[in-house]
Amino acid sequence: MPRFTIEPDIARASTLPGPAYTDPEVFALAKERIFARSWQFIGDTDSVKAPTMVQPVTMLDGSLDEPLLLTRDAHDQLHCLSNVCTHRGTILRDRGGREKSLICPYHGRRFDLDGSCRYMPEFEQVAGFPSEKDNLARIPFGAWGKLLFASANPLAPLDDLLADARARIGWMPLHEFTFDASRSRDYLVKANWALYCDNYLEGFHIPFVHASLNQALDYGSYRTELYRWSNLQLGVSKGGENVFDLPRESPDFGQGIAAYYYWLFPNTMLNFYPWGLSINIVKPLAVDLTRVSFLAYIWDERKLDRGAGAALDRVEREDEVVVEAVQRGLRSRFYDRGRYSPAREQGVHHFHRLFAEVLG
Repeated sequence: MPRFTIEPDIARASTLPGPAYTDPEVFALAKERIFARSWQFIGDTDSVKAPTMVQPVTMLDGSLDEPLLLTRDAHDQLHCLSNVCTHRGTILRDRGGREKSLICPYHGRRFDLDGSCRYMPEFEQVAGFPSEKDNLARIPFGAWGKLLFASANPLAPLDDLLADARARIGWMPLHEFTFDASRSRDYLVKANWALYCDNYLEGFHIPFVHASLNQALDYGSYRTELYRWSNLQLGVSKGGENVFDLPRESPDFGQGIAAYYYWLFPNTMLNFYPWGLSINIVKPLAVDLTRVSFLAYIWDERKLDRGAGAALDRVEREDEVVVEAVQRGLRSRFYDRGRYSPAREQGVHHFHRLFAEVLG
């Protein structure tokens, strides 16, 4: 497998080479070294709002496909557990509901809602039962407002991923944001997942690809801020309309901010608009096939379909055309690596450095 290194100085650096996006071995390795160690969005607390509620979820469906179970016990404590019975590996729950305990449908093993194994029929003669290994695996998880994230084996604490966004826009009442299934949908993109992230992480292409978005945003004021495991693209309104009503304590107070575009390594985008939040989750399906889920959380429906947060479907389809063309181009015998624009591609350079670092 080729090894990737990215020069820290963006003015001297070259991009990831073509095989990073086309080599099946790189794709398989990224699944274990990058995605299995990343934080993934798994839903929100509305699905387990009250004690004794349980809700099955899948961590990064189509790629990791890890079956998890959100539970809220009788003491009102939230838990994220493996949804796989520790006896013979049966899926415990395939639908949500109210439960006093979790009983395996295969052989009747019973668990408390915190994952502790309490009983198993015909196991009276088993030495040392139940042991810690008989409990359901407790999955590292955390929340930002009502938004829930989990990781199988996290590279870093969740707060390292979210701290900068919390500090910047923590004034937004995320607990008031409401999921809207009618404005949520999936897109199938015939390209590598990392190419989709590359495209998201720069505003360089906006004047060339997105006519409607270019009318809403001031390209000259578009800027990127880099953090350890995330970055922010700040979209400023071209006409000063359809912007956030910012509190005075915000570092952006007095600016016409139309959008906060947060990217969380490696594949999650939190796009905040005056109307609410569009969560984009990039799901690798194959080396050249990606599903992107758009999940809409509404804050102020009166501001929908305006400014930078309008026409998201059109912008997505325009992005797909470009990204799929790049995927075809990367198969060329004549392409090796490109160079970065220090003014416009800081986010791409940042992503590539993290990709090379974590892939090892």
